[in-house]
Amino acid sequence: MNASAQFVVAPSGVPAAIRPASAPIESKAPARRSWSPASIAIIVLVWCILQIGGLFTPGLLDDVDSIYTEIAREMLARHDYVIPYINGVRFFDKPPLMYWMAAASMRVFGPHDWAARLPLALGVLALFLAVYALGIRFFRTLSPDRSPDRGGFYAALALATSIGPYLYTRFYIPDILLALWMTLGVHLFLIARDRVHQNRSALLPCVTFAAVMALNVLTKGLIGLIFPLGFVLAFLALTGELRLLARLNPVIGTTIFLLIAAPWHVLAALRTPSIPLPSGLGLPSHGGWAWFYLYNEHIARFLGRRIPHDYGQVPIPLFWLLSALWIMPWTAFLVPAIIRHIRDLRSGAMVAARRHEAALSLLLWAALVLGFFTLSSRQEYYNLPALPALALMAAGLLTRADRGSSSENVSARSSALRWTLFFLVPLTTIISVVCGYFAVTAPHPAPGTDIASLLAANPQFYNLSLGHIFDLTGAAMGLFRGPLAAVALSMLTIGAGSYLLRRRGLLYAANLMLAAGMSVTLLAAHEGLARFYPILGSKDLALAINQAAPQPTDQIILDGELTSGSSLIFYTHQQLHLINGNVNGLWYGAFWPDSPHIFETEKTLRRLWSGPGRIFLFTYTPSARTRDLTPFGPVRVLDSAGGKTVLTNR
Repeated sequence: MNASAQFVVAPSGVPAAIRPASAPIESKAPARRSWSPASIAIIVLVWCILQIGGLFTPGLLDDVDSIYTEIAREMLARHDYVIPYINGVRFFDKPPLMYWMAAASMRVFGPHDWAARLPLALGVLALFLAVYALGIRFFRTLSPDRSPDRGGFYAALALATSIGPYLYTRFYIPDILLALWMTLGVHLFLIARDRVHQNRSALLPCVTFAAVMALNVLTKGLIGLIFPLGFVLAFLALTGELRLLARLNPVIGTTIFLLIAAPWHVLAALRTPSIPLPSGLGLPSHGGWAWFYLYNEHIARFLGRRIPHDYGQVPIPLFWLLSALWIMPWTAFLVPAIIRHIRDLRSGAMVAARRHEAALSLLLWAALVLGFFTLSSRQEYYNLPALPALALMAAGLLTRADRGSSSENVSARSSALRWTLFFLVPLTTIISVVCGYFAVTAPHPAPGTDIASLLAANPQFYNLSLGHIFDLTGAAMGLFRGPLAAVALSMLTIGAGSYLLRRRGLLYAANLMLAAGMSVTLLAAHEGLARFYPILGSKDLALAINQAAPQPTDQIILDGELTSGSSLIFYTHQQLHLINGNVNGLWYGAFWPDSPHIFETEKTLRRLWSGPGRIFLFTYTPSARTRDLTPFGPVRVLDSAGGKTVLTNR
């Protein structure tokens, strides 16, 4: 029998095309180092350029970015690491790991925005290295003889230079960490399965798997259980190995999981017991942390019945399209890669056990994540936990294309070349032409022009995380001339440049050129974000308030809900008062007796404006507010930026 394959008879009810050999068979070749210092150095270099280089600019964004970061800062100030507070109000939406990470970093480096961002950047590096390790496991037998890590290297490089993982680490949200925990969970389970088949102890990988699940739950809630456990159960069911569950140390694993995940949940519930809630809002008569966090944030959100319903719903076709967009430009290799994996599954025991394992793992992983959010509420970035699987699929095809002259390898090279020519080259050429056109023809804005004056407001898109992109106009493109020119040039490198190298058989160089071109594109995107920042954040206005040296009797008032100017809190370290702002993130915590008196009305605003204290009013409608407040006291403009203005009565 060939050493690279086994033939098995499937048990009743388990398709032979799905059930692999019960134990992976490895080559008897002498052991060799599977990782490469050169590959790791390149991965770390790309990470440093893209992630560390983006820590210091721009400032925190209003909404979730500054809210999560400010919660961490308030944890430090309060010395309370159980109950999250924002602007002095209890915040029940998310578990605490992201806050703890930022708080720990700010404890070491000081309350700076870059310090709060650093833990997420380190988590991204951990993700790249985890994908690298898993890629080696899956594709070592496919790699060129002198480069056993080629599959892991391509996978990490693809993930590092894809659009989605980069865009959604420009602000502080937990979803990229879900991708890390999922990658580690899949790998640890497969290691444990190997050890069980080899009659070795699987205790260490099982215990580590349980710890990773606990961290996953502390990152974004019960979804941290659903994805890894769903993967394990589905994998074992499809391979006819559910009997192995009893040998995967479930009792010890559950104990470790509870020791890590349970204490915060228990303490949060004890410290926030049920209180009477107002009627007429769809709320229960009594509710505490448990009702909001466990039911409202998980079950009700899955069913689309969350109170209040303050999240947009991405249409299913767009959600799937974005999944392909977020892994661009490596999406070009996904279709032939998926076809190859499906063939491996259908071949069953006729292919090497490791190839079968890779095909089943990656297809199941991606289908589980994308399928779950297809059935539930979804945002455009909820697909991030599936992206490592997609990157690994693309890397598998590129790795196969790098090696030998067998029919499969020749087919992989042909597929990669064909998809580069007919998909990547036309797409990047079009993007290059469009960006180059605007870089050359866009009008030069006058010095000091506020970007807000060049945009067209489209509030119907603002529920999307990138909704402000639709505000861009031809006139605004002049502010982005440099980034547009960089994208135009890098797109030619990504498409035509990598195609020419691939056509000449320089496959490794072609993939490096693809990554280098995307690195330039992503850096240009970051520079574009920095120039767009006055629309998305309010750091400059906060600094203007700080320069005015506010006294303890002064008040900063936000004209609207907290998310419209939440970065003010972090940069001023002052509690904000809100006009008609008791909505969305603050409304539930405001029911608790310790909630501060921060919610103002039109009537109280006028009274405060005419009072003895100095008022800083942050507003999007300065003209209307000036007319309204002039009868009650002088109205002066302190500063304006991004369509936002700070008015003061002194």
